Amino acid sequence: MSSSRFSQDSDLRTDACGNVHTLAGEQPRIVSLVPSLTEMICDLGLADSLVGRTGFCIHPRQTVRRIPKVGGTKDVHVERVRELAPTHLVVNIDENRRETVEALAAFVPSVIVTHPCSPEDNVSVYRLFGSIFGRGDEAGRMVEGLEAALAEAHACRASLPAEKVLYLIWRQPWMTVSDETYIAAMLDCVGWQCAAPPSSGRYPSFDWGEGWLGGVERVFLSSEPYRFREQHLDEVASRCGLPVHLIDGEMVSWYGSRAIEGLRYLARLRRALAEGAAQ
Repeated sequence: MSSSRFSQDSDLRTDACGNVHTLAGEQPRIVSLVPSLTEMICDLGLADSLVGRTGFCIHPRQTVRRIPKVGGTKDVHVERVRELAPTHLVVNIDENRRETVEALAAFVPSVIVTHPCSPEDNVSVYRLFGSIFGRGDEAGRMVEGLEAALAEAHACRASLPAEKVLYLIWRQPWMTVSDETYIAAMLDCVGWQCAAPPSSGRYPSFDWGEGWLGGVERVFLSSEPYRFREQHLDEVASRCGLPVHLIDGEMVSWYGSRAIEGLRYLARLRRALAEGAAQ
């Protein structure tokens, strides 16, 4: 799809809250409160338009080092954002506090709200930003890359039996993810089904020995938000008696442009673990 097609279609410029955005001018000033979308904005060729980011916006490292920080995803310094005079604010329904976004919306002309719930939802995110900021060609290439990565992941899922997995994101208390999360949707693309306590929220805590753990076949220790390391592998294995592996949390939980490589990463990992088990 061409840049002109992106710029003319207002449906593509409708965000997750139904807000229809106008085309950005030639010199937009963007503050991003979403780490994965900060990376995507740079990948779209808009790094020079970024004037603010959170401390968790760490990719691409050399590029974002020069961009001022405005706090964290949850504890944004409102007055610092005001000083930067942004024309656009990038937020996410799950990652940012509603009251903070409302305070910022009082003086930021355009607040772009995102809420991808599955890898496929990244298509609309690419097109949203491509249309608003005149990066239709770049967004189109991202769409093509995502579609190819999804096809690779789905082929992996079709070739291997489904596995029930436990994906750990925190230690003491032990916490996992429910099947309603973006993480679970990513894992499902390659045939890994997330196990979690019944009716206990999106990021539930649990105790080892609970009955629902009986169906788990494999455990993943994520690198974020808690940074599990090699030293934790034996600790978890001794509690569950199952295969336990470290996994790159950014590849699984970051949407935006990272989702393309994330799907390929998961397909490679799924095949490698399956081949290891067969040997």
